[in-house]
Amino acid sequence: MVLDYIRESITDRGYPPTLREIGARMGIRSTNGVNDHLRALERKGYLTREDMKSRALRPTGMQLPLPGTDGAPPPANDDNMIEVQILGRVAAGMPLLAEEHVIDTVRIDRGLLKGGREVFGLRVHGDSMIEAGILNGDYLFVRKQLTAQKGDIVVALIGDEATVKYYHPEKDHVRFVPANKTMAPIYVRAMDFRPTMLLGVVIGLYRKI
Repeated sequence: MVLDYIRESITDRGYPPTLREIGARMGIRSTNGVNDHLRALERKGYLTREDMKSRALRPTGMQLPLPGTDGAPPPANDDNMIEVQILGRVAAGMPLLAEEHVIDTVRIDRGLLKGGREVFGLRVHGDSMIEAGILNGDYLFVRKQLTAQKGDIVVALIGDEATVKYYHPEKDHVRFVPANKTMAPIYVRAMDFRPTMLLGVVIGLYRKI
């Protein structure tokens, strides 16, 4: 019955059920009880899963839909996942997560990101940070904050454009340093620098392959 329900969920919704959903369907009150059934199915070779997560359940021989196909993604309120909005650009004077700026979303295990809802994503354009392993087209995860430590990789709003650079505050100016020896730093005079120019600190990277 458990295996049939998993197959049914994948066929109808495009993704497997959660442990709670399986428990509710089968009348099993505890997630440990559900896990006992799943482990038994794994031992018998009827089921495979990754990292003991119900969203990674896959009946043997059954393919899960790929992201972006007709299969719907897991619901955004899955306890273990967080949905991060990816911005195509950041414009001065506009709300940071304005709808017109959001070009994509990615779902990440909550444990991999510290900052929760205070994290946004930004797609990288250009190669100014290639020596830091940040490539054109990468998605950066950025924790929103108005302060940073010297040497942090930050996203800063300079003029109307967001830039990703190393942050080096100095006495008379703030130096935004690229990780590309062919490019020069950007200098902002200390008297012209405002905390609101710092959009956040880079805490992670996502690369589609």
